[in-house]
Amino acid sequence: MSTYPISTLHEEAAGLYLEGVSLATLAEQYGTPTYVYSREALTVAFNAYQAALKGHRARIFYAVKSNSNLAVLNLFSRLGAGFDIVSGGELARVLAAGGDAGVVVFSGVGKSEAEMRQALRAGIRCFNVESAAELNRLAAIASDMGKIAPIALRVNPDVDPKTHPYISTGLRSNKFGVAFDEALTLYRRAATLPGLRISGIACHIGSQLLDPAPIAEAADKILGLVDQLAGEGIPLDHIDLGGGLGIRYKDETPPTPAEYLAPLLARFAGRSEEISLEPGRSLIGNAGLLLTRIEYLKPGSEKNFAVVDAAMNDLARPALYDAFHEVVTVSRSDTATQRYEIVGPICESGDFLAHDRELAAAPGDLLALLSAGAYGMTMSSNYNTRPRAAEVMVDGTRTWLIREREQIADLYRGEHMMNAD
Repeated sequence: MSTYPISTLHEEAAGLYLEGVSLATLAEQYGTPTYVYSREALTVAFNAYQAALKGHRARIFYAVKSNSNLAVLNLFSRLGAGFDIVSGGELARVLAAGGDAGVVVFSGVGKSEAEMRQALRAGIRCFNVESAAELNRLAAIASDMGKIAPIALRVNPDVDPKTHPYISTGLRSNKFGVAFDEALTLYRRAATLPGLRISGIACHIGSQLLDPAPIAEAADKILGLVDQLAGEGIPLDHIDLGGGLGIRYKDETPPTPAEYLAPLLARFAGRSEEISLEPGRSLIGNAGLLLTRIEYLKPGSEKNFAVVDAAMNDLARPALYDAFHEVVTVSRSDTATQRYEIVGPICESGDFLAHDRELAAAPGDLLALLSAGAYGMTMSSNYNTRPRAAEVMVDGTRTWLIREREQIADLYRGEHMMNAD
């Protein structure tokens, strides 16, 4: 079994391989920086959820924001996933990838009128409504279109997920969801509004969760509210408990999907509502890596720097969250091991990918930043007019270019100069 976070990454005499493909060969064929994904790792992660949910009325909705490549979406669709979206653009991606709008849930605090109309025309499964103002807008738009919008209120259970504050979403101070003590009143109002059909309830407390206790606590609060609603004649068909299960980046020991879900499933014994889950990171995070090449080694009086061709525009998580990604050399090197700051060429002191890492490496060597399948490419940008990376899917010994590397001319194709003197 692989000692790396990515289960299908392994070392052979010629260097590192993902499934049956050499990373060095991938770099020669597709260049760097390049995101590389393992179809097998993605499939195994999804099947672990399916196995944990076997025998229960449940459905998995892949969180598109974690990685929205069309090939990734298509694979999850073929495995049987629905989709959790947070924008009209993500809905368009799901449909372009062959996904079914009927298994799409639309979350997010700022849905525009245009996005609501787009989703209603497509016939999505459910809107996860996050405010009274959004509820009113959706009712008015659905009525204007002669449609019925299926809804769930995203209820904020005020549970501390014990994760990074930027990815905590279920506390009273967060922007997400309807306050728990206001939810009952808002459900009563929703039941009176035209153009709406109450379908369920939703919550999501945060991401990179390593302990099932907070989500179990949230479920207890949500189920109590569900029973109160049923007593008032507002039965719900589904209960959406979000996603958030963490992965191993460094030395974390996250629970398996079965371990994470066990306390939740126990609480649903004897209940009729469908369980909805919205995993993202735990499905794709450890199915991908970022391949990059060392441009320069720059020794210094206090720190040594390995300057690589990837940067914070390619992988924003370290600069944004001070997130850790394991860094490994792709091929063995006879050079001496030293400690390096791994940095990119962007003109910002915050442009780093890793701090204080031991590497035996030389200019031109390849590095792999692991656990980069989630919130890597989807958070990338063109800062410093840098084209975004290519994306490649490995399937056994085959490789597929699933996103072409951007060209510089692509970056200003829609820009125009003024005609006036």
